[in-house]
Amino acid sequence: MPETARRADRPGDHRPGNRYGNRPTMKDVAARAGVGLKTVSRVVNGEPGVTPDTERRVQEAIEALGFRRNDSARVLRKGRTASIGLVLEDLADPFYGPLSRAVEEVARAHGALLINGSSAEDPDREQELALALCARRVDGLVIIPAGDDHRYLEPEIRAGVATVFVDRPAGRIDADVVLSDNFGGARDGVAHLIAHGHRRIGFIGDMPRIHTAAERLRGYRAAMEDAGTAVADGWMSLGGTDPERVRRAAEEMLSGPDAVTAVFTGNNRVTVTVIRVLAALSRPVALVGFDDLELADLLQPGVTVVAQDAAALGRTAAERLFRQLDGTLLAPERIELPTRLVERGSGEIPPSG
Repeated sequence: MPETARRADRPGDHRPGNRYGNRPTMKDVAARAGVGLKTVSRVVNGEPGVTPDTERRVQEAIEALGFRRNDSARVLRKGRTASIGLVLEDLADPFYGPLSRAVEEVARAHGALLINGSSAEDPDREQELALALCARRVDGLVIIPAGDDHRYLEPEIRAGVATVFVDRPAGRIDADVVLSDNFGGARDGVAHLIAHGHRRIGFIGDMPRIHTAAERLRGYRAAMEDAGTAVADGWMSLGGTDPERVRRAAEEMLSGPDAVTAVFTGNNRVTVTVIRVLAALSRPVALVGFDDLELADLLQPGVTVVAQDAAALGRTAAERLFRQLDGTLLAPERIELPTRLVERGSGEIPPSG
């Protein structure tokens, strides 16, 4: 008897096989369970039409033989690779952790592998990364865009690469996008400060070319206009989120005769720097931040935030992607998810001075 056959037949062998020493096939499972090959296929692929008793026998045969489905032939028949790409802005940003995890969970549920990378907020890097993923024949892309011109993806989309944008819309192409209500969330956050007596409210945000930053600034302006409050130029600052730039902006609007009594921050990175600035002041200043952040509830006072559901953004985008791949979507849509104001204390401080 060949050595490979003797090894495969040994009791307790951790590499089960058929009588030829190869990996067990669906045909082997069918023979052991006493059913037809089609029945095994239905059980393996989760298809209906199998009685509970038959399904139990097939599952027992699968377990006994150590059968594992070989997806290679299946995906080749469909012309797919069972993989999708995720292009993030910054892998180190805590906001993208739940979003990425949600995309991965949906991909896993569809039997697909997730490959992700970071654009570092660079449009050229985003394009390079997205096209590299397409060159590796991913079935679809979920993109948090850094650029504002995505026509480079048109040939890939025509070739069948499903594409969904998340957090920000695509530029110059018509594509599915899943967003948070950035305008409404910012308006609610600023209105909350106004409701607690503030009129001199500063806004520190991200680069104005970024969709989310522009929408949050628009929400800030709308809330101030609703309250009949004119906005001084020195109360608004948009730019990079590096701590030194944010610190200077905060210190400037917190000083002088028209110093603000409250600050609305445009994202979690800005909020962290502003918290440090406020901690050094001798007077209380109210704060509401867009995006939740870790340990925000443990600070004194806790940080009031406009919270996005990052996991819902990722899950909705990924589900939309697989619906494209299944051919059940007819036209691109814009989906906007609500935000939630979380009161913890910092946004409820009354004006001083």
